[in-house]
Amino acid sequence: MRYLSIFIISILLQTMTIFDFNTESNINNWNIVDDVVMGGKSNGQFELNDQGHAVFSGKISLENNGGFSSIQYGFETIETNSYSKFLIRVKGDGKKYQFRVKNTKDQRHSFIYEFTTTKEWQNIEIPFSEMYPAFRGNRLDIPNYDGEQMAEITYLIGNKKEDRFQLLIDFIKIH
Repeated sequence: MRYLSIFIISILLQTMTIFDFNTESNINNWNIVDDVVMGGKSNGQFELNDQGHAVFSGKISLENNGGFSSIQYGFETIETNSYSKFLIRVKGDGKKYQFRVKNTKDQRHSFIYEFTTTKEWQNIEIPFSEMYPAFRGNRLDIPNYDGEQMAEITYLIGNKKEDRFQLLIDFIKIH
């Protein structure tokens, strides 16, 4: 019985790192996707700062029906059915952001969790079950994220106003 308890506790404490930013991180597989894909004029950047944190920053423009900027990270599909939530550490600018996940790279919709940042470091827990499905800003009538697998994660800002933004990212894990 004791070994079964230890096994169960070890499963409950299981954490997988999706990305842990540091000064040596290779961010070449992170891609900016702005509203320019639809004719908009928003402009996002992604880089590492001297402390090794990712910095997602830029300017949102509403010109030509624009209004969003995102940074996406695609990877080989991983099975995630033994996990139940994302753990992210971010420092924002007081604005609302979305954290998104896709089951497969070719999936059209994303599963979304919205969070509002403070100007301090925040550890945010995102239960898979609270990530709702949406496509091009429209909620879909299908179940929330089941957490079985993932192949892409995204941070997005699209607050329907012209504004500068900056989000620092320390890590993304699942637990």
